[in-house]
Amino acid sequence: MLTKFETKSARVKGLSFHPKRPWVLASLHNGVIQLWDYRMCTLIDKFDEHDGPVRGIDFHKQQPLFVSGGDDYKIKVWNYKLRRCLFTLLGHLDYIRTTFFHHEYPWILSASDDQTIRIWNWQSRTCVCVLTGHNHYVMCAQFHPSEDLVVSASLDQTVRVWDISGLRKKNLSPGAVETEVRGISGVDLFGASDAVVKHVLEGHDRGVNWAAFHPSMPLIVSGADDRQVKIWRMNESKAWELDTCRGHYNNVSCAVFHPRQELILSNSEDKSIRVWDMSKRTGVQTFRRDHDRFWVLGAHPNLNLFAAGHDSGMIVFKLERERPAYAVHSNMLYYVKDRFLRQLDFNSSKDTAVMQLRSGSKFPVFSMSYNPAENAVLLCTRATNLENSTYDLYSIPKESDSQNPDAPEGKRSSGLTAVWVARNRFAVLDRMHSLLIKNLKNEIVKKVQVPSCEEIFYAGTGSLLLRDADGVTLFDVQQKRSLATVKIAKVKYVVWSSDTSHVALLAKHAIMICNRKLESLCNIHENIRVKSGAWDESGVFIYTTSNHIKYALTSGYVKGGFIAVKFHKILKEHHSVSACTANILFVHLFSMHINS
Repeated sequence: MLTKFETKSARVKGLSFHPKRPWVLASLHNGVIQLWDYRMCTLIDKFDEHDGPVRGIDFHKQQPLFVSGGDDYKIKVWNYKLRRCLFTLLGHLDYIRTTFFHHEYPWILSASDDQTIRIWNWQSRTCVCVLTGHNHYVMCAQFHPSEDLVVSASLDQTVRVWDISGLRKKNLSPGAVETEVRGISGVDLFGASDAVVKHVLEGHDRGVNWAAFHPSMPLIVSGADDRQVKIWRMNESKAWELDTCRGHYNNVSCAVFHPRQELILSNSEDKSIRVWDMSKRTGVQTFRRDHDRFWVLGAHPNLNLFAAGHDSGMIVFKLERERPAYAVHSNMLYYVKDRFLRQLDFNSSKDTAVMQLRSGSKFPVFSMSYNPAENAVLLCTRATNLENSTYDLYSIPKESDSQNPDAPEGKRSSGLTAVWVARNRFAVLDRMHSLLIKNLKNEIVKKVQVPSCEEIFYAGTGSLLLRDADGVTLFDVQQKRSLATVKIAKVKYVVWSSDTSHVALLAKHAIMICNRKLESLCNIHENIRVKSGAWDESGVFIYTTSNHIKYALTSGYVKGGFIAVKFHKILKEHHSVSACTANILFVHLFSMHINS
C-alpha cells in the first residue's frame, strides 16, 4: 500500500471523493466535516453545523453540492462554492448512518437507526419514499450505479435489495405529478408501492454494517459483525451467496469492490485493511495500524485511489505503484506493461511489444536497467517483504512479432536491485545488502564490500550511486572505494544527463543537482511531491510535481510556475526540448495512460 496523504483528526466516520477535483470529504465523530485537497495536503474548508457525529457524507457528481447525515437526525445539503448549508431535511427519528446522491435523479438516499431508508428529492426538498422492512438499525443503503435498485445492510443480519423502478416512473416520467393522496409511506390508493423488496440476503450470523453493488457485474459485497466479508450474486428472480472471505478478527466495518480490478477491499475494528482476490476468495494484502480501528472506506470513481477512516484521522492510498518500470536509450523507450516488454519510438510514436515476460511473480516489475551493447535488460521486482525481491535477466530478441512476441527464457535470482555497470557486467544489491558483480550468464564474478546502503543506481561505466537513509555515495566498483558523498534524505529517483556530466537526485520533496563528481550545484525544495524529471539537450532540468511542470538550471533554481509559462520561457531561452518533452510525457503522463 502506498500512502499518498494522511490526516490527524477526530474519528472519521464518513468519506467521499470528488469525481474531478483532488478533494476528499471526511465527516468526523465530533460533528465537523473537513474538505481536504489530498494532492496539496491542505485543509481547504470545514463545516460545523451538525450537533453530534456525522456519519454520512457524499459529493454530488455534477453540482457543487454535498450531503451529510448525522446523529442529530438531520440531513444537510451544502454548496461548497458558497461554503454554507443550503437546507436541512427532517424526518428521520434516530441517527442517520449513510447519505448518498443518486447518480442521475435529484434524489438522496438515507439509512437510519429508526429502521427505515428514505429517498428525498433535493430539488423539491421533500421525502418521496420510505422503505420499511428492516427490524433493526439500517447501517448502510446505496443506489445501484446504473439500475433502479437499492441495497441496504442492517443489524437485523440481512442485506436487502429494493426495486425502486416504480418510484422513478411515478416521479420522473413526463407529465407525472406526485399525487397528494399518496402518503409519506410511498403506497398509493391501490396498494402498489414505489419501492418493493426484491431480494433478502440471509447468511451473516451477526449485524451487517455495510453492503455495496459491483460497478458493472450483478454482485454485492457485504461486511458484518460476524467478521466475515460475503459476496452475493443476483439475477431478476433470485439472489444467492457466492462465497465468504474469512480473515478479519473483529467486526468488519466496510467492504467495497475495486472499481477496475477483480479485488475487494475491506476494513475492520481489528485495525486492518484487507485486500481480497475475488476469483480465489483469498487475502492478497493486509495493512495494519497499531492503535486505530477502521470505520469506513471510499473508492475514487475514476482513479486508483482509496481512502480509509480510522480512530485518529484518515489515509488516502493506492494499492500498488502505477508508474511502470522503464528505461530510455537514444530515441527509444522500453517499458513494462501487462507481462510484456514494450518499445516506444519517440520519433514515429510507434509502440510495439518486443518480448513476453516470464510469469510467476505476484508483484509488478519495479525498475529496469537496459544494456544497449548486448540488447539485454534487467527487470527488478520489489516484494512486500524486501528479502523476497527478485530480478530477471533477459536478452531481447532481435526480431519479434508484435502481435505474438517471443517469450525468451530469463534468468531469475534473488536481489533487491540489479543495474548494469559495464557491457558484460551488472551489479546486484542482494538481500543482505551486499554488492555482487555478475556476468551475462548470471554468474557471480566477485563480491564487493560497500558502505551500508538501501538502494543502488547507475552512475556510468564501473560506477554506482549508493543510497542510504541520509545521503548518496558515488562508489567506484573497480577500485572498490567511495569517491564522494552528498547529504539528501531518501532519494527515490536518479536522473543522469545524456553525457553523464550532471545528475539530479529526486526525493519526495527535494531535488539536488550535482556534477559528475557528485558536487552539489543546486538544491530545490518543493512543498508537494516531486514526481519525475528529465534533462533537456541544452542542460536544463525539467521536472514535475503533483500539479506543475517546472525547470531548474545547473547554476541555480529558477522559480517555477504553470506549464504554459515554463515551456514558453524554455522555448524562448533554449532552442530544443524535444527529447526531454518525450521523457516528461512518459514519466509523468504516459504512465497514467497505460494503467488506465
